[in-house]
Amino acid sequence: MSSERDNQNHAHTHSTHGHDHPDAPPLTEDIAPGTATDPDVGSETSSTLTVDGRVVSVGTGATILDALNTIDTEEYVPALCSYEREDQIGPRSECRTCMVETEAHGIVPACSFPAEDGLTVRTDAEAAAEARDVNLDLVLSDHNLRCTACGKNGRCELQDAAIEQEVEKPRYGVLEDRDEYEPIDDSSPFIQIDRNKCILCNRCVEACNDVQVAGVLQVEGSGQDTRIGFQNDSQTMEDSTCVSCGHCATVCPTGSLVEKGIEDATTIPLPGFNQKNSVGKTIEGTGEDKEPMTQKKRQDSTTTDASAQTDGGTASTEHNHEHETQNTEEESNQIDDTAWKDVSSGEWP
Repeated sequence: MSSERDNQNHAHTHSTHGHDHPDAPPLTEDIAPGTATDPDVGSETSSTLTVDGRVVSVGTGATILDALNTIDTEEYVPALCSYEREDQIGPRSECRTCMVETEAHGIVPACSFPAEDGLTVRTDAEAAAEARDVNLDLVLSDHNLRCTACGKNGRCELQDAAIEQEVEKPRYGVLEDRDEYEPIDDSSPFIQIDRNKCILCNRCVEACNDVQVAGVLQVEGSGQDTRIGFQNDSQTMEDSTCVSCGHCATVCPTGSLVEKGIEDATTIPLPGFNQKNSVGKTIEGTGEDKEPMTQKKRQDSTTTDASAQTDGGTASTEHNHEHETQNTEEESNQIDDTAWKDVSSGEWP
């Protein structure tokens, strides 16, 4: 009777709270894509447009940026919030560093404007170039610009854009002028987070939620307090539900997300100055050995640990006894090597 009643209760729970069922998909239960879901910004049909005086044809779903990428444009047009490799992450139209001039619509962001048939686009228009410069300087003003102490030095898209645009000093100052550095999150054994280098391009959030479907990262806060956080509301990467796939670090255009082990790979050694003390505070990990796991596996692991503790500790006691016996045998087999410490006499002991 009791077993039948339990089955009925279980069926009721499944019908009202399907996401709590043990057989529910482990990676998609409570994931909130949020700002990682991109709007459909491409053209509805294939189109032919003119870019810097050259005729360009693109397919359905293309943007002006797609058209720019098919030719060598007159001016360099960076698109820091777009990742156009196999994942097709973005664009978010967040950084606005890809502004171009169109004959029909004026100045528009190339990454999120559809490639309309018959459209005329100029990258070398003075107003478009000024808009790109202003927006790039705004991004740089909210970024830790100590490039020599950064693990992405020499392979940073923001650095490349600044070099191409010949930026010597951002017109709106730099982050260190405001003395508002966030601590480096060095708690995870797999990925380091330095939010002082984050440009809020949203690539990592989309890679985490819409590509890997891991549901770890999210954009939180507003205004100047906007930052990349965690969906489980943890304060550090170590305490998040990160599965250590590394995709967020792969798509990050700056040194904000870097895989551990190479975070100092391209830094330039300077006496008394390194990546961490350029910020001044670092959140270190606990040192506990934690294997990569999904949120579901972590919950199952916690349940298993709890049940083991209420099992009277039998398994743990047996393990400790076996370990102590092994140590005793090893100690008894050790050879007294004090006689070998000094063989200067040339004779064997």
